[in-house]
Amino acid sequence: MTKVSRASAKPVLAASLLACLSVSQAVAQAPSPVGEKVTLGAWAIDRTEVTIGQFERYVRATGTVTRAEKEGGGFEYGAGWERRPGWSWRQPDGVPANKDLPAVHIDFAEAQAYCRWAGGRLPTGAEWQKAGFTELRESPPAPWVKGRTYAWSTGDSPQGANTSDPDPWPRAAPAGATRQGVNGLYDMGANAWEWTTDARGNERRTVGSSWWYGAFNMKADVQAYKPADFLAVYIGFRCVYDLTPNVSGAARAKP
Repeated sequence: MTKVSRASAKPVLAASLLACLSVSQAVAQAPSPVGEKVTLGAWAIDRTEVTIGQFERYVRATGTVTRAEKEGGGFEYGAGWERRPGWSWRQPDGVPANKDLPAVHIDFAEAQAYCRWAGGRLPTGAEWQKAGFTELRESPPAPWVKGRTYAWSTGDSPQGANTSDPDPWPRAAPAGATRQGVNGLYDMGANAWEWTTDARGNERRTVGSSWWYGAFNMKADVQAYKPADFLAVYIGFRCVYDLTPNVSGAARAKP
């Protein structure tokens, strides 16, 4: 399949620019969702993808140097997979970045190490899918319905997700900027692929799709496996946390 360039796939429209201003203003006025966990029974999941700011705190605490930093940069798809010098979680596109953007250019082991440091782990594919598509909260706000499984992680349509279709975000969107979805989670569809522990040989399943693709890859049944040691501008992650049975409600995580 021949992939078209991001520029041609996602034109910048005047309406999108106006929408971007509106979204940015709304995000600036609202409390940041970064660091929040959403409790779903006996376990919890990050409300957002792990951000640059969160990963930076981990690096400061542990002295971690990622493979993208050591090996000369992460990858982007151009004429095939191309290494981009200087691109890493610090600067996903090679330039100074918003600390609320998703931490990408992280391979499976690096993502798992972060989650363990944060007191959690990477989700299984089944856990991620359940959190992303089935409303599990006891008293969800309208229009969400407890127990209902939705066609999209954003509800009845993919509108509001950061895909390759026209929207306010030319590349990755910061945490909390897109439409809040099932279980009050952000970016369970599009923005960045997310690692899970589902394995196929030395590959791991990534879920949710990214800003590079159209909405079709946001579907729950998409099977997208990548080498566990792969790192690219399109792949990030979030963590899940095993809880004691008496824990309920939403909590704020320290990382």
